[in-house]
Amino acid sequence: MIRNRFAAIAATTAAAALLLTACNATDDAASAAREGAGSALQSLNFGSGTAKQNNAAPGTGDWATDPGRPASKPAAKKWVQLSASSAGDLDPVVVNGAGFTLYRFDKDTADPSKSNCSGECATTWPPVLVAPGGKIFVDGVAKSDVGVVKRDDGNLQVTIGGWPVYRFSKDLKPGDTNGQGVGGTWFGVTPDGQKAGATAEEPEQGGGGTAAPASSVTLSDEINFGDPSEGLADSGCQNVGRDDSASSLQASGALKIWSEKDCKGESKVVQGNIADLNSVGFDNKISSVFLG
Repeated sequence: MIRNRFAAIAATTAAAALLLTACNATDDAASAAREGAGSALQSLNFGSGTAKQNNAAPGTGDWATDPGRPASKPAAKKWVQLSASSAGDLDPVVVNGAGFTLYRFDKDTADPSKSNCSGECATTWPPVLVAPGGKIFVDGVAKSDVGVVKRDDGNLQVTIGGWPVYRFSKDLKPGDTNGQGVGGTWFGVTPDGQKAGATAEEPEQGGGGTAAPASSVTLSDEINFGDPSEGLADSGCQNVGRDDSASSLQASGALKIWSEKDCKGESKVVQGNIADLNSVGFDNKISSVFLG
């Protein structure tokens, strides 16, 4: 019995040691990530004010990337401007040197900073990138709230309040906010890293809590999901084929609806089944939707 007791104690001690080792490994990895980001941040230069005020060269930085496209050219990564501003109904929100709205993603993490948007996601949501040794112009954004995180492809992505920041491929002119509330996970970013307009853009629900992005939706011309109806599926912006105005919709998650084709015009984030769209204040014709 004594031997069995000693054996149990030894097993418990070994398990505790393994758990401690695993925890230490996790902590070490997080610390290494912070140290790496800190080292990369130290290689950058900061300038107060806008790029124009600092005489940035034409055709570089935020001015070198076409609307809706990733920053792929080396010249586009020479500098980034972070300006506290307003866009659409968002005030405050951070915009870049070309006036485009910057966003954060709920599936990322801020401590430690980590991007979980890559591949096709990063094409739809181009990350804000800066080259090692590049410059970040801060205009109404505190330098202490700005950082960088190394992406899996080795690029440095700018962070605000720890959150990696992005542009949206459907924002085609300065001041567009077409990415706000998309999938219930994308929001403009405030100067301190919070969600811009988050209270106003919380999903209008047909029941239940916050849902994952919807992959399909059924739009009905009549309230209470009556016929005729039209179903839309797949991801991204989907134009509605019917000319009639939808009065109700059914979805298994969150989506954004627009009053004009190609996800333009007035918009609202909704989720679940909405028996009467007038009940959530959207009495415009639904011409397009964005599905996650």
